[in-house]
Amino acid sequence: MEAALVVVIVAVALAFAWTNGVHDASNAIATSVSTRALTPRAALVMAAVMNVVGALLGTSVAETIATRIVTLAPPGAEPGTVPEGMAGAALVVVLAALVGAIGWNLLTWRLGMPSSSSYALIGGLVGAGLAGAYAIQWGEVMDRVVWPLLLSPVIGFTLAFVLMTALLWAIRGARPAPTTRRFRAAQTVSAAAMALGHGLQDAQKTMGVILLALLTVGWAAPGSSVPLWVKLCSAAAISLGTYAGGWRIIRTLGRRLIHLDPARGFVAESVAASVLYVAAMGLHAPVSTTQTITSAIAGTGATRGLAAVRWGVLRSIALTWAATIPAAGLLGALAFWLLRAVLPV
Repeated sequence: MEAALVVVIVAVALAFAWTNGVHDASNAIATSVSTRALTPRAALVMAAVMNVVGALLGTSVAETIATRIVTLAPPGAEPGTVPEGMAGAALVVVLAALVGAIGWNLLTWRLGMPSSSSYALIGGLVGAGLAGAYAIQWGEVMDRVVWPLLLSPVIGFTLAFVLMTALLWAIRGARPAPTTRRFRAAQTVSAAAMALGHGLQDAQKTMGVILLALLTVGWAAPGSSVPLWVKLCSAAAISLGTYAGGWRIIRTLGRRLIHLDPARGFVAESVAASVLYVAAMGLHAPVSTTQTITSAIAGTGATRGLAAVRWGVLRSIALTWAATIPAAGLLGALAFWLLRAVLPV
C-alpha cells in the first residue's frame, strides 16, 4: 500500500507541476508578450526551455519544502524517517497537500487571478499536517515563508520603482523609436532570466514534495540530495505546463494591471529575476514568482504616477495572495480527512 501511495504521489506531484506551469507561464512571458518583444508562441517555447535549465541549477528550495515545513516523523524518531506501519498515514498528508494546492491553482486560473502556486503547496502541507495532528515547524515557516511572503512584493515594487526612475533619467534625451527597439531586444534576455528563475524556484517545490514522500518510506536517506530522475521529471512537467500557457493570467498581468512598454517590461523582469535568484541561491527560501513579478510591474508603472496603476486590479490580486495559504490549507485539510476515510492506512 505504501509503495502504491508513493507512485500516486509522484504522479499527482507532476500534475501539480503541470498546473504550476500553466498557472505561472504568465510570470515569465506576460511582459514580453504584451510589449510585443516576443510572439506568444516563441515566448512560451523560450520559457519552457529555460524552466528546465533553472530546475537543474539547485536543490536548496526543494530541501526546504521536504524537511522544514511539516514533520512527519513522530517525536523521538530520527528526522526524515517514519517508523514502519506509520508511513501510510504520513503519505496521506503529502497527497492531501498536493490535492489542496492543485484545487487552488485550478480555481484561481479559472478566475484569471495570478496567485502563488508556491504558497498554495505550502498552505496545503500546513493544512494537511494540522488535520493529521503532525508537527508544523512554525519557526521555519515564519522565517522561510511568511517573511518572504511579506517582504518580496515590497522589495520588488521598490527596486523596480527606483531602477525605472533612474533609467528614465538616463534615457531622457534619447529618440523614442530606436530606444523602444533596443528595449524590445533586451527583453528577450530579461524574459529568459525570469523563466530561469521560475524554474529555479517553482520546479524545486515539486522536487521537494516528491523527496518528502521518498524520505517518509525510507527510499531516500535523511540528508540525501534530490535524485536526478526527480529533477528531470519535475522540470519536464513544469515546462509542459508552461508551454500549454495560462492566457487568462497573462492578460491580467500584461494588460489589466498597467500599460506596459518595453523599457518597463525589461526593468520588471530584471528585478523579479534578481529577487528569485537571491532567494533561492542565497536564502534557500521558496518565494513566489507571481508576487515578485506582479509587484515589480506595479513598481515600474508607478513611475508614471499613481493613476497609471490600476489599483483595483492590484487589490484583487493582493487579496488572492492573502487567501492562498489559508484557502489551500483548508482544501488540504479537507482532502486529508476524505483520503483517510477512504484509504486503508
